[in-house]
Amino acid sequence: MTLKTTNDAASESKGLAILFADDERSLQELMKLEIPRMGHRVTVCPDGLTAAAALEMESFDCLLVDLDMPGLTGIDVIAKAKELCPDAEAVVLTGKSSLETAIAALRHGAFDYLTKPCKLVEIEALLRRVQDKRRLTQQYRALKRRLERIEGSPRLVGASAGMERVRTLISKVAPTTSTVLILGETGTGKELVARAVHDQSPRAGEPFVAINCGALPESLIESELFGHRKGAFTGADEHRVGLFEVANGGTIFLDEIGELPKAMQAKLLRVLESREIRRVGENRSLNVDVRVVCATHRDLPEMVAAGEFREDLMYRINTFEIFLPPLRDRSEDLRELAEHLLVRFRGKAGNGARQISDDAIAVLRSHVWPGNVRELANVLEHATILCDSGPIMANHLPTHFTRRQLTGAAAHHPGPITLRDLEMQAIYQALERNAGNKPKAADELGISLKTLYNKLNQASDLEKTA
Repeated sequence: MTLKTTNDAASESKGLAILFADDERSLQELMKLEIPRMGHRVTVCPDGLTAAAALEMESFDCLLVDLDMPGLTGIDVIAKAKELCPDAEAVVLTGKSSLETAIAALRHGAFDYLTKPCKLVEIEALLRRVQDKRRLTQQYRALKRRLERIEGSPRLVGASAGMERVRTLISKVAPTTSTVLILGETGTGKELVARAVHDQSPRAGEPFVAINCGALPESLIESELFGHRKGAFTGADEHRVGLFEVANGGTIFLDEIGELPKAMQAKLLRVLESREIRRVGENRSLNVDVRVVCATHRDLPEMVAAGEFREDLMYRINTFEIFLPPLRDRSEDLRELAEHLLVRFRGKAGNGARQISDDAIAVLRSHVWPGNVRELANVLEHATILCDSGPIMANHLPTHFTRRQLTGAAAHHPGPITLRDLEMQAIYQALERNAGNKPKAADELGISLKTLYNKLNQASDLEKTA
């Protein structure tokens, strides 16, 4: 048996490389003509054995395969493709009497199925969806490589007992398919833990898709997660692939899961239990193979008691729990974290400090860190801008950090406290009460913003010459 290949030179750069396998001669001839007109390259095979041989010889982006063929079935061909072309998306063609077999094919990793006789417009629309998914996957991989070049591979920093336990838990759960719930305060690095779970899992080469549930408008959450059909609602001008579909084969990270509206909690529970999604405006469900990792800074049992979170969903997402300790409980990691962040800032800007002084570390360790590692990153970025060369010193830190040193020194002053000391104590305390907001602090003190800046600059100059 021979392979029948048709090339479309104008579309090779953007079109898909498609393997079409069906034992109906009329369909073979039709696909030889129509698929290139859609902008794709097609290899037509009359049976499963020929399709398997074609997979041995070249790579394909998409497979259109009949389920019932002589030699090898469509499912056999899909299994062969998973070995030889793991990135290829498979679409099965089936008669109405074989729908159960089609669903079985979806469970074996097929992207979708079409029921014969199918229209050319249906095939064209489905191939566009395959292109959309492949493009998003490629963009994700390109961005990931670019970020790794700039920042290095994401890693968990710190040798404290709390962080060692986090690493141990990640190594235990990553190879499994269990749903993971990451708990911790805002800014502790929950997404980094989720990425570590993904990177150490068998899905590491597949997409990692992160979603902040609290940042999605309630009216668009379902469309963002599961996608929608063109015309499904006002403003749905084109077909949209949902993020669960984009993450198919990989990991989806649902950050701030506690912010998900109650109605969406029920739909998410159904997806987690059935492993199927339904796009807005469609009646047919699609199978998805996605590892789910969730995170929240909120107390879910307390939310359940208050009727704000579904108890069954809480138990469903909490198969395995990882608690990420706050920065204030791992002060021994501060220097390593600071130096790691400084390397990252240097990579971004091409300049800046590489080291941090002992005095600056002492000031950082005296802070409570309500914003955790995210706050530390902002503080060090501020210091990097002020530091022209050499290590970061205490005076390069934001003023609401350096004022702690001066206030403490005034409180334990060996001699009489001067009027300037009392004045600066009042200023620092006002800044503390207003979380560093200088206009609010100036208003509270009854002075102009310019006067406040002058006082702070004078204090900074005195510290430098001390």
